[in-house]
Amino acid sequence: MEERAVVRVDAHQHVWDIESGGYPTLAALPAPANRTYEPAELLPQLVASGIDATVLVQAEDHHEDTAAMLAHAREHDWIAGVVGWLPLLDPQATAARIADWAQEPLLVGMRHLIHDEPDPQWLLQPQVIESLKLLARAGIPYDVVAVLPEHLALVPRIARRVPGLKLVIDHLAKPPIAAGGWEPWATLLAEAAAVPGVHAKVSGLNTAADPQTWDADALRRYVDHALDCFGADRLMFGGDWPIARLAGEYADVVRETGALLADLPPADQAAIWGGTAERFYGLRIRGTASAAAAGAAEASASAEAAPGGAAPAGDATKAEA
Repeated sequence: MEERAVVRVDAHQHVWDIESGGYPTLAALPAPANRTYEPAELLPQLVASGIDATVLVQAEDHHEDTAAMLAHAREHDWIAGVVGWLPLLDPQATAARIADWAQEPLLVGMRHLIHDEPDPQWLLQPQVIESLKLLARAGIPYDVVAVLPEHLALVPRIARRVPGLKLVIDHLAKPPIAAGGWEPWATLLAEAAAVPGVHAKVSGLNTAADPQTWDADALRRYVDHALDCFGADRLMFGGDWPIARLAGEYADVVRETGALLADLPPADQAAIWGGTAERFYGLRIRGTASAAAAGAAEASASAEAAPGGAAPAGDATKAEA
């Protein structure tokens, strides 16, 4: 039997349309993050870095963001899944949305921007816990944006209150890399990892480090600790593009992550580069970025060779999808 080729998946990327007016938090970010980003800009970067597929993750707490990501995923087969948003403070509305999306295979998880909430214990509200139980019953994973130590400390408590809920900690809970800090992050991460089924993303670390000088060595201590706590089979790579552009380019993130993982056994590398994300989110890899780019290039070449040299609008997009 032929071995299945290793598919490299970026488990954490974003697209957004600033001009729509629905992203005030992002519009307030420094350049270059505070502008529109669409799949067409992301595709060549994935190809150049050898990434096959991606998961888009919500960037604002509203349904329009989820709908826009799903539209992109339906159009581009290299977008393997979408982590959307639900009104967790309203269990009835959450239940209705879950029912509406029951037949949507591209919706693979949910997230709420808890780090934007004034109360760091926002997730412990009774209504939110009830909504998280609905996610658990539906088998829908939940991404935890743990930015403060208080956020990370919530993970074991949520896991105990909502048995069966699949949890993944975004960005390794933003370790204090720039300051050279360690505690309480290290202990809290270990406590979260002690709960079976809790996963984490090796993502968003360059923006937690010194934006000018970071490299693999600056991140190594923190990633090694995550490996010790979770093991490769509960860690997944995420590029956090385009937020990552606040401290470098996507190619830098992929390159330095590769340096961090280079000494791991091949099976562990394969898990972090894609296997864990595929399993955790239940991804169906429908296509790859390289195939989409090749199809678009072929369509463009055919259009140029055709009489008149112009193709009907949308040809390249169809080739890509």
